[in-house]
Amino acid sequence: MAQYPHFYCQMAVFGDHQLFVDNAAGLRPIWEMNEQANFDPANLTPGQRTAILLTLTTVTMLYAMTVTIANVALPRMQGSLSATQDQIAWVVTFNIVATAAATPLAGWLAARMGRRHLMISAIVLFAIASLMCGTANSVEELVFYRIIQGASGAPLVPMSQAIVVDTYPKEQHGSATAFFGVGVMLGPIIAPTLGGYITEAYSWRWVFYMILPFTLVSLLGVLAFIRDRNKPSKIRLDWTGFIALAVAIASFQLMLDRGERNDWFSSTEIILEAVVSTVALYIFVVHSLTADKPFLRPVMLTDRNYAIGLLIVLVFGMLNFTPITILPSLLQQLRGYPDSVIGWVLSARGIGTLLGFMIMAVAGKIDPRYPLTLGFLLQVIAGYSMWQFDINLTIIDVVWTTFLQGLGVGLMWVPLSIITFSTLNPVYVPDGMALFHLLRNIGSSIHISLSIALVIHTTRVNYAIMTERVTPYNRNFQIPSVAGIWNTESVQGLAAISKEISRQATMIGYLNSFAFFAATAVVAMPLVLLIKKRKA
Repeated sequence: MAQYPHFYCQMAVFGDHQLFVDNAAGLRPIWEMNEQANFDPANLTPGQRTAILLTLTTVTMLYAMTVTIANVALPRMQGSLSATQDQIAWVVTFNIVATAAATPLAGWLAARMGRRHLMISAIVLFAIASLMCGTANSVEELVFYRIIQGASGAPLVPMSQAIVVDTYPKEQHGSATAFFGVGVMLGPIIAPTLGGYITEAYSWRWVFYMILPFTLVSLLGVLAFIRDRNKPSKIRLDWTGFIALAVAIASFQLMLDRGERNDWFSSTEIILEAVVSTVALYIFVVHSLTADKPFLRPVMLTDRNYAIGLLIVLVFGMLNFTPITILPSLLQQLRGYPDSVIGWVLSARGIGTLLGFMIMAVAGKIDPRYPLTLGFLLQVIAGYSMWQFDINLTIIDVVWTTFLQGLGVGLMWVPLSIITFSTLNPVYVPDGMALFHLLRNIGSSIHISLSIALVIHTTRVNYAIMTERVTPYNRNFQIPSVAGIWNTESVQGLAAISKEISRQATMIGYLNSFAFFAATAVVAMPLVLLIKKRKA
């Protein structure tokens, strides 16, 4: 049970469309092969399989890079586009939301278009969106292009993994998917490191331009080595359910992102977004319960482990990307660290995640509840340690806590996938996998938005509280050794006081977000106790 359910679940998303390829060792180019050729993946040579695996690993690394590459440049984007902290966070959150909404469509699109054509279209659109991100002149433009980037990149990773599993015989699934996972892990390591140097040397726009060579290599690999055997089929999609769910997610995310700025439900806009989200969710639920073939089948929730797994993956998503979204602004705004250093700091998380995956690769027979609990515990320790930061925090403080958080993510992902699908009827696996990844991405976007709102709100509150003590009647300002340059009787002195109070209040805001992060992990840990162990 601990060795292959996750890979099987990923494969099942894309139905029975089989891959066939050709290699470059003197055979005909693959684009000249007959669409109806009777080709069996079992007859592939090791060289052919290696070419496929390298291509799909590159495709996976391409998308994995974009998940974290924008984070290191967020402070530069904020200054260049004259955006506030909550506005610039849209660059991350709406990209995640677009990925979440588009992921369940991957299976349907693959059936309609074929895997090869879908991957080519997705990579090309992804490259165009990345190029346009670099040319954006406003936050709204950048967010729009990031939405396209997230939606076009959504099918790449699950589809690539499905093709890898189809290409290799069952006894080689472990080694093939392990190598394939290297692409997933290398992306978050390479992207922030390289992106930090490029942002510092040129500008934030180049973090998007640097993606283009990877898209070209990926596109050439797909053109050369991947093609479908069967013609596309006409499969019906429940458009009512899909549109209702997409509207509900988008409206709710917009409400969270703009809530703090508009004073929440004192704003007509926020009320309208909440109403639209609620109505759309109601339509989705009612339609799912009454339709013959709904977009996502609610009968899956009767499986205990699957239902609990969905709750856990929602929290997993909340814990996944929040620290690396918040830390770049903290390090540059309050400590003045350059982008290259921030990139190295963020790459520590990727290294921790890679180590976690390597540990799980050799510990596959352990009860998955144990590493899952350990992963949550590491999130708690990392969050608590970040909560203890002060205004004079060092790079070492951030690196080891970020590494620990990444290690927890690596330890949690495989057992979480195994637990969630260990008892689910295989008939429901495709829909179940779509909902699984949907909730993971929604959790990430929700928690990032709430954390940013918490930083902004508590910064404002603490600034107001501390400025109340800045008066001529405060005797501390009458002691030269204590007051220093803080002089309430001069403009320069008041400016210095205001700047320091702003720094301290902002730091308190960040610390509150880290406390929120740790509390989220603590609240989720009891869910592991509800998991029912499957008998051998």
